[in-house]
Amino acid sequence: MFLAMNRFNVVKGQETAFEEVWKNRDSQLQTMAGFRSFHLMKGPEDEEAGTVLYASHTIWESKAHFTDWTKSEAFRAAHKNAGSNKGLYAGPPRFEGFEMVEGA
Repeated sequence: MFLAMNRFNVVKGQETAFEEVWKNRDSQLQTMAGFRSFHLMKGPEDEEAGTVLYASHTIWESKAHFTDWTKSEAFRAAHKNAGSNKGLYAGPPRFEGFEMVEGA
């Protein structure tokens, strides 16, 4: 199993707009071999930075399935408007990938 996670520092006050982008996107994930699940999570507010932490994560059968997703037309279609939402973020997203070591 492979977990692909992006962490987003969303500008305080832009949470609803950020969430709407995700709710209304054409994700294309369901069409991909090896895709298991997706979640968008809201984390803590950083009052000093004026941001709210969000994390999106997908679960894949393997790292190879995730890599196939990132090289696909479906990936390009799902991310085609990503640059138009820059005002929602305090910096670029941070990607983290994890391979399962042990699980139940």
